[in-house]
Amino acid sequence: MASSIDLRRELAAAFAENRLVKLVLARSGEQGVKSSARPVAIKGEPRLQWADRRGKQEVHANLTLDESLKRLEREFPSRFHQVNLLTTDADFEFRLGHRGDIIARRGKASSRQPVNVAHDSAKQYLIPEGQPCAFLEAVGVMTADGRVRAAMQHKFRQINRFLEFVNDVYRDLPADGVIRVVDFGCGKSYLTLAIHHLLAVIHGREVDITGIDRTADVVATCRGVAERLELEGLAFEVGEIGSAAIAPPVHLAVALHACDTATDAALAKAVEWQANVILAAPCCQHEVASQMNAPALELLQTHGILKERFAALATDALRAAALESAGYRTQVIEFIDLDHTPKNLLIRAVRRERPEPEARSRWSNRLRELQALLGIPTTAVEAIGRASGGESRESENTR
Repeated sequence: MASSIDLRRELAAAFAENRLVKLVLARSGEQGVKSSARPVAIKGEPRLQWADRRGKQEVHANLTLDESLKRLEREFPSRFHQVNLLTTDADFEFRLGHRGDIIARRGKASSRQPVNVAHDSAKQYLIPEGQPCAFLEAVGVMTADGRVRAAMQHKFRQINRFLEFVNDVYRDLPADGVIRVVDFGCGKSYLTLAIHHLLAVIHGREVDITGIDRTADVVATCRGVAERLELEGLAFEVGEIGSAAIAPPVHLAVALHACDTATDAALAKAVEWQANVILAAPCCQHEVASQMNAPALELLQTHGILKERFAALATDALRAAALESAGYRTQVIEFIDLDHTPKNLLIRAVRRERPEPEARSRWSNRLRELQALLGIPTTAVEAIGRASGGESRESENTR
């Protein structure tokens, strides 16, 4: 313990001497409630960019050093009970003691990397621009020297954005052994190849990836790319989603352009396999819109475009609830637009290690309540429940 260490003085010195890496304020006993600050340059002027996080919400503010010191004085130790000050030559910890005193410690620096204060610096992609990438060259996104073709900038951003989503759930895939992946409706295989690159090249894992598409010519083209690049653990098959003859385990199931109820078939198949992670970006959705019979929602059905959009959102809400009832932790998040559809939602589901029966039943009930509100007697979403055994459980609950 070194009680003589002064937080304000150390922060000011580190900021002035360009030694500051990060400042983190946390509230003890409450996960997800924290605030942090890092050095940035706004129009050439040094600032501290504060990020205030509450759960999934984050608000930013760019403050001067004096403004930051005043904010720090207001919030520590009254709002936050611990502060970690990370610099290039030492790490400091300040926390509120049981007696109301401030306990301070100095330790070895965890990061000695130079501090980049550029606020508008180029985005660091998992596949960087300017570095040759064989598969991106093969599909026409990059030139041989790593330059992204002007007409393919959108595709390049889409691929990297998707890889960020996959990388976020990498920890939920097996830590050892072969990672098995199925990509339903792989199309031209841009993203299938990207998954292979992320797992096999960036993470150095052994993979068994299968891309499935109903069009034989497309599959032949994909096979040609994989063979030409000598990509191990990557295969392409002609087939339908519902009849995919792949034996479990499947660790990652992807369905990014399955039209209408084909998305439900893909989700059901993934649940049947008990896939660790499911990623689905729904395409056109017509089933719910064509069946809706809800007088209480008449205003939403009066105008065709409103009915279509509402039905699409309702469909994805039903799918998310079905996945929760099947034992998955599910999020519906924004995804960069796909080339063939204006839809930009991604359903991301991670299988829970120990799903709680009560929680699964609660989600199943909520699904049925929404379906009843919409006046829909049956929907393809129900296949997800059948794949997890949910239908039999529901029958038992209604006896």
